[in-house]
Amino acid sequence: MDDKLRERLRTAAEAHRPDRERMLTRLERRMAEAPSARTPRAPRGPLPWLRVAGATAAVCGVLTVGAYAVTSAGGGQARGGQVAASPAPSASATTAPGRVPDLRTEDGPLRADGAVDPHSNAYWAQSNVTLRTTQPLSSLTVELRIAQTGGVDTTGSWRSLPEQDFTASAQEKGGFLVYRWTLKPGRTVPVGTHMFAGQYNHAEGDRGADGDYFTASTARATGQQVSVSDDFTSDH
Repeated sequence: MDDKLRERLRTAAEAHRPDRERMLTRLERRMAEAPSARTPRAPRGPLPWLRVAGATAAVCGVLTVGAYAVTSAGGGQARGGQVAASPAPSASATTAPGRVPDLRTEDGPLRADGAVDPHSNAYWAQSNVTLRTTQPLSSLTVELRIAQTGGVDTTGSWRSLPEQDFTASAQEKGGFLVYRWTLKPGRTVPVGTHMFAGQYNHAEGDRGADGDYFTASTARATGQQVSVSDDFTSDH
C-alpha cells in the first residue's frame, strides 16, 4: 500500500464521525418501551407428570417407614408382612395315649409276655413280644402299641416266624405307634415260642415304657376267640 492510498483512508475515517446523541436517544426510547411491550407471564408450576411422580415418591416413603417400624417393633414377622406362626404340633404329640387294657397273659393255648430289649439305649429302643402256643394256630393277630412319649418314630420290625406268612404294618394312631402282624389265610403258626419285635427312635433320655402294651388273639375252630395281653413294665 503506497503512501497516497494510506493518506486517503485516514482522511475518510476522520471525516466519518457517528452521531452519538442520536444513538443514545434511540437506545433510551427502546428501553422505556420494553416493559409495556412484554406481556407478563405467570410462573409455571411443575409439569403434571412431575407432580404425580412427587406424590408417588412421598407415599412410597411413608409406606417404607411404616413397614420398617412394624418390623422393628414386632420382631417376629416373616418377610412379606406375614406373621411367622409356630408349626402346629402333630396329632400324635397332642393325643394322650389310651388306657392300657386289663392284662391277661394266659388264655387257652396262648401264653405271652412283653419286655424292652436290653440293647435299647438313650435314643433307640426295641420292644419284644414273646408268644407261646401249645396248639397250631390257623389265625393270629399281634398288635404292639408304643406310647408317643416324644420323638417316637418307627425304625422297623421283625418276627421269628417266616416273613412271607404275615402282613405287617406300622402307623401312628391314637397317641401310639402301632405295629400289627396278621397271619395270612392258609398259613399256620406251629407249636412253640415265637417273638415279634418293634423298633423305634425316641426323644433323648431314659424312656419309660409304662404306657406300652400288646395284644395277641386267635380264633379256635369252635369260633371262640382267645386273646392275651401284657405291658412292658420293669418287673418282667
